[in-house]
Amino acid sequence: MSTDVLSTAPSAPPVAPDGPAPARVRVPLWDTARFLAVTLVVIGHAIQRQTTASDHAMALYTFIYAFHIPAFGVISGYFSSSATPTAVRMRRTIAEIVVPYIVMQTIWTVVESIVEGRKQFNPTQPTWTLWFLLALGIFRLVLPYLAQLRWPLLWTVAASIGVGYLDNVDSTLSLSRAIGLMPFFLLGWQLKGWGVMDRWAGAPRRVVVWVRSAAVVVLAAWGSACVVFVRPFRSFELHHWFFYDDSYSGLGQDAWWAGFLRLGLMVLASALTASFLLLVPRRRVWLSAFGQATMYVYLLHTFVLYPIRESGVLSGPHSAWPYLLLMVALAITVAVLLATPPVRAATRWLLEPRVPLLFRRDPDQQPTSEATRAS
Repeated sequence: MSTDVLSTAPSAPPVAPDGPAPARVRVPLWDTARFLAVTLVVIGHAIQRQTTASDHAMALYTFIYAFHIPAFGVISGYFSSSATPTAVRMRRTIAEIVVPYIVMQTIWTVVESIVEGRKQFNPTQPTWTLWFLLALGIFRLVLPYLAQLRWPLLWTVAASIGVGYLDNVDSTLSLSRAIGLMPFFLLGWQLKGWGVMDRWAGAPRRVVVWVRSAAVVVLAAWGSACVVFVRPFRSFELHHWFFYDDSYSGLGQDAWWAGFLRLGLMVLASALTASFLLLVPRRRVWLSAFGQATMYVYLLHTFVLYPIRESGVLSGPHSAWPYLLLMVALAITVAVLLATPPVRAATRWLLEPRVPLLFRRDPDQQPTSEATRAS
C-alpha cells in the first residue's frame, strides 16, 4: 500500500492491499512538493490559535491558507487516473482511504470524548483533518465520469461556484469541500495530460530563472498584501473563504456577487500554487525522501498539536511574534520527525492496516449470475 496516499501515482503496477508494495519511480520534484505542502498544513494548524490576538499570525495564516490545500488538490489530481476503476484499484481506495478514515475517526472520537466530554461517533462528520480523506475518495470516484465530458475543468469551476449558493450542502461527508476544491484536483489531472510539468522538467536554465523570478514576485506580492491588509482581511474573515466548507450566506455574504469572489480566490490560489510548484527544486534534495510519508505527517501531527491547542497557552501574550516563530519552528520539526522511518515503522499498522479479510480471495473473479449459469 502506498505511503503517499494523498497523491498516489497511477503509473505504479496494481497490487492487492495485502500484497507487497510495488517499486515506483520517484520524481524528486513531486516528493519535495508533497512534503513542503504538508509542512504548510502543519504550520497552519500550529499557529491557528495565535491568530485571534496576533496580526502577525493572522497574516501568515492567511498567506498559507490561500493555496496550501489547493496545492494538495493539484498534486493529488496529477497522480490520479481517469480510467475505469478495476477491482484492484477499488480495493486500494477502500484500504488506503476508507479504512484509515474509520480508524482515525474512531480514535478521535475517543480522544475528544475524554478531553471535551461531548463527542459522539459520527462517521458522516469528519474530525479536523480527516475531511481530506473523504474528499480525495470523492475526487477519485467522480474523475472517470468527469473525464467523459468536454471541458471538465470548466464544469467543476461552475460547480464550485454554484455550491456556495446552496445552504443545504455542508460538511457532511466533506461534500461542500469536495465540490469546492474539485477544480484544483481537475487542474492537476489536466496538467498531467497537457505535459506541462514534463516540459518544465526539461526547461533550460535561462527560462527557469525568469519563471522562478516571476513566481517569487507573485508569492511576495500576496505575502505583502496579507501583511498590509491584515486588519481588513480579518474584519472580512477572508481566511474562512479558503476553507470551502460553508455557503456564502454562512460566510455572511449572500449577495449575488459572492460567486465571483470565490472565482477570484480560485484564480489567486491557482497562481500561488503554480508559483509554489515552480519554486520547488527539480533535482533531488534532502527533503525529497520525506515526500513518501505525507499521509503519516498529515494524520499524526494533529495528535501532537492537539494538547498544545487545547491547553490555551497560545492565547494572549503567547501570541506575540517570538512565540509565533517558535510555533513555526515546532511545526517544521514535527513534520520532519513524523516523516522519519522510525515513526513510519512504528505507526504503519495503524495508518496502513492490512485488511485482507475485507476482500474476496480473487479480486478479478466476478460472481456468476443466474442467467449465466442457465445458459
